[in-house]
Amino acid sequence: MRPRWFVIVGLAIWITLAPSASAQQQGIIVRDSLGVGDLNFLCAILGCNVTGSLGDPEQQVFLVVPTFINLDSLLGLLKLQLGIVDAEVDQLLTLETPALSVIPGGLSDTAPVSYYGATLWDGYVNQPANLIVQTLETQSQFNVSGSGIVAMIDTGLDPTHPALAPVVLPGYDFTRNQVGANETADLDHSTAAVLDQGGDGIPLYVSPWLGAVLTPAGAAALGDPQYADFGHGTMTAGIVHMVAPTAKILPLKAFSADGTGNLSNIVRAVYYAATQNSNVISMSFSLSSYSTEMANAIDYVNSRGLICVASAGNNGEEIYVYPASLQNVMGVASTSDLDTQSSFSNYGPQVVWVAAPGENIVSTYPYDTYSSSSGTSFSAPFVSGTVALLLNVSASIDQSTAAAAIAHAVYISPNLNNGVLDTYQAVGSIK
Repeated sequence: MRPRWFVIVGLAIWITLAPSASAQQQGIIVRDSLGVGDLNFLCAILGCNVTGSLGDPEQQVFLVVPTFINLDSLLGLLKLQLGIVDAEVDQLLTLETPALSVIPGGLSDTAPVSYYGATLWDGYVNQPANLIVQTLETQSQFNVSGSGIVAMIDTGLDPTHPALAPVVLPGYDFTRNQVGANETADLDHSTAAVLDQGGDGIPLYVSPWLGAVLTPAGAAALGDPQYADFGHGTMTAGIVHMVAPTAKILPLKAFSADGTGNLSNIVRAVYYAATQNSNVISMSFSLSSYSTEMANAIDYVNSRGLICVASAGNNGEEIYVYPASLQNVMGVASTSDLDTQSSFSNYGPQVVWVAAPGENIVSTYPYDTYSSSSGTSFSAPFVSGTVALLLNVSASIDQSTAAAAIAHAVYISPNLNNGVLDTYQAVGSIK
């Protein structure tokens, strides 16, 4: 492990990159109607360990890992046992973000703008994507700025960013099983020291998917694959905040800095969001195969009034991905600043409820700076933030009423179902 320079907006810091939270052994997600006692008994016979509950209210869903038996064999045997309702392999997901085509001018537009009590960059607040969905007009005309709690299942976020600090709740880190979801914990600051106050941050490519205001040395520091998706959660949270600046944000860290995350941690995060009185769950990830227990978790939180939004995925295909393809989730595709379907975006009504800008989006980035990226990951938070605006109008909205309001969009083609998000039409439909 070697120390590297990391320079952000004029502040040079000497840090040592730390390994991401260790990946857990692949296991099996099991629902046992007879509870943990029965499952412990079965594991003693079959050769597995129960590592913990996934947080369902009935205390029937657990993660088990094999001890002296093959994973597939264990899966087959578990499905034959009395009391076992279902069992599925704990999938490993990877955040997949398309290459950034250009570095937008917004990353150079550092003019200070006062935005709901914070001084932020003009290139963030007044970027083309935010103008396309009419955020500022909606806030002004309807006197809305966001209400409730938006739970973000992602890589965590930087809670000290000037834009996010006033609205961030503590959250939880499921990759480490601890309170707090600060994604900068993926970097080791034990040797940090301020060495230079006079550096000049410049926009540049940090990785194929990310442009940020860093120096070339900073780009090198984050070029390691272990940190391929560092900052992803801070960016998605920043988009929610841009649309709904007074809504609270609950960061739920289910992905490590390398962009990988276990399905079991995502299921835990969904249930946890409900225990924290969340109103919206924003999910900027997708998996190609259906998960019974993810669907069960979404069904449960929907029954509690939570509204779910997810990215449609970046395969550029007319396919199903989850959770976006679940009937009680609003799947969000990506469009360009010209209101055309992004080439990388999945499409079709089986996965898309609505689209939103997702190309060269400028958003918040760890260490008080800003970055730009593309992908449906950055389209979904526009919709999540809009739901928070709807909550300003009616605290009683649910999945169906929110989806009906969001459907008041700018129609483009059948590929994008209801069309491109229009916050003005959406809020106006229930005002």
